[in-house]
Amino acid sequence: MPTSATGSKTRRPRPPLRQRRRGFTLVELLIVIAIVAIGLGLVALALPDGERARLDEEAERLAALIETARAESRVSGAPVYWQPRRNDDPATDASGQPLQFRFVGLPRALALPTRWLDARTTAEVVGAPQLVLGPEAILPAQRVRLALGPHRLELASDGLAPFGVVVPAASP
Repeated sequence: MPTSATGSKTRRPRPPLRQRRRGFTLVELLIVIAIVAIGLGLVALALPDGERARLDEEAERLAALIETARAESRVSGAPVYWQPRRNDDPATDASGQPLQFRFVGLPRALALPTRWLDARTTAEVVGAPQLVLGPEAILPAQRVRLALGPHRLELASDGLAPFGVVVPAASP
């Protein structure tokens, strides 16, 4: 029986280092989780909104298509128009899908796309049913509003410059 006398207590020998339990303390785990959470938060803030990025891509693509049709109109001397799809428009493409927009007046050999990359994209010409793309070199100022989900943007031209993305005008 151990007593309070020196040397009467028996000690168990410590196991060798390799047999000791290895692991993390709770505090160490909480610190790692906090660091990972902060890193993920920063990454999430840096990532662009997917719908916004798709709308920007649609706008750039439409601007390039419009400028292609505008150049063709000037070269051929034929009037060309761009029309977004109206709800009552029964027109379909070669595969039977409804047209989402179309270029009127272009030769059939120049078959420009008639569908958005994202089917939820919508467009509206501001103040007119269609864009006039030529053949005149100087055209009236024109705007197109694009929308995808809650995001909106506008393409515009002053009649001389090419179409480009502009900040949407404030709604009255």
